[in-house]
Amino acid sequence: MNYDVLKLENQLCFPLYACSKEIIRRYKPFLDDIDLTYTQYIAMMILWEEEQATVKELGTRLYLDSGTLTPVLKKLESKGYIERKRSDTDERNLIVSVTDEGKKLRERAVCIPEKMAGCVNLEKEEAEQLYRILYKMLGCME
Repeated sequence: MNYDVLKLENQLCFPLYACSKEIIRRYKPFLDDIDLTYTQYIAMMILWEEEQATVKELGTRLYLDSGTLTPVLKKLESKGYIERKRSDTDERNLIVSVTDEGKKLRERAVCIPEKMAGCVNLEKEEAEQLYRILYKMLGCME
């Protein structure tokens, strides 16, 4: 029996996992400055763009289940960055909206992508290619 398939160095998943952990670790000091975790940050990114979304929409876009997303949203609400309320037309839907305080936070966060770009040693074309490949992989898993 050939067990080479079980070598860590032969796994595509491992460098993806390790890179993801390392990138999130490098975000931490920048996010600490604005008192957000990485998961809170990516949720806010959607809300800065859309201003409001249902919990289901957020979960779909962030690849998070409601059990993971709900505590994140509760914490953002306790910080005053978002509001959660039931839809007037369908009480099953919980609508999340960015508050004025949450919009102000965007001004403090706008420099983070540029700071993070300095932490990743890729040429622009390499970064674009990696982006396309990763989203292609995500699309295949839906």
